[in-house]
Amino acid sequence: MAVGSNIRTYFNGTWHEGEVPVMTSADHGSWLGTTVFDGARFFNRLAPDLDAHCARVNRSAAALMLTPTVDAAQMVEIIREGLETYDKSEAVYIRPMYWGIDGDMTTGAIAPKPDDTGFCVCLEAIPMADPSATTTLTRTRFRRPVLEDAVVNAKAGCLYPNNARMLKEAKSRGFGNALVADAMGNVAETATANVFMVKDGDIFTPIPNGTFLSGITRARHISNLAGEGIKVHETVLTFEDFHDADEVFLSGNMSKVTPVTAFDDTQYQVGPVTRQVRELYWDWAASNG
Repeated sequence: MAVGSNIRTYFNGTWHEGEVPVMTSADHGSWLGTTVFDGARFFNRLAPDLDAHCARVNRSAAALMLTPTVDAAQMVEIIREGLETYDKSEAVYIRPMYWGIDGDMTTGAIAPKPDDTGFCVCLEAIPMADPSATTTLTRTRFRRPVLEDAVVNAKAGCLYPNNARMLKEAKSRGFGNALVADAMGNVAETATANVFMVKDGDIFTPIPNGTFLSGITRARHISNLAGEGIKVHETVLTFEDFHDADEVFLSGNMSKVTPVTAFDDTQYQVGPVTRQVRELYWDWAASNG
């Protein structure tokens, strides 16, 4: 089901107007959830880090034992061709996807047949977030899994029901998102995005430990700050650290930077570091998108 408008779909070698059926009821992706995707953004005629998103969807496919069929450079060309049809005022969500088609009968069809992979790209006009938008966080009883439990090294559709129940729990308490623990009880990320905190001017973010995707936009923020001589400390962080923070903000492809104004009963201001990170990102995107 679409959440935006003006959809275009690349499937079977050509672009189509609107939503196009791409999986059958017997496809492995439909039946057993072998689907991966990535999400890039197009705004102001810019598509920042598009090549990195296309490369990551191929890595995600391999993590689900699927063989990628389109190399990243070719995928970028396909996507840019589709974007040419959008008005310069439109912001677009870019979603390349792979899924399993047939099952490997040597595993009773539980594993996908690796060389039988479906591919499409869905472009969907979705506005960028209001620059003044903020969110709030609470804890959740659900945790991020480890690699031995789930394919946390992929951006896989099968991971998202866990994220969804985190969000539903947070929303039921009147909060916008959930701050999520890893298997050891330390902070990993939120239900939808990576997270940063600021204390006494220093910037911290949970160290990638194999329980969550270390995002492309997250890496971009760290790189932009390094260019200004500012170090981001990737380290183990607890919920108590976040209660003691001066600023907290989220990092994700959909909205880039989202300030957090509360974590349970702890309140934050939208501070100077959060504003700087946002300004650095937009300046970088204007020069490199």
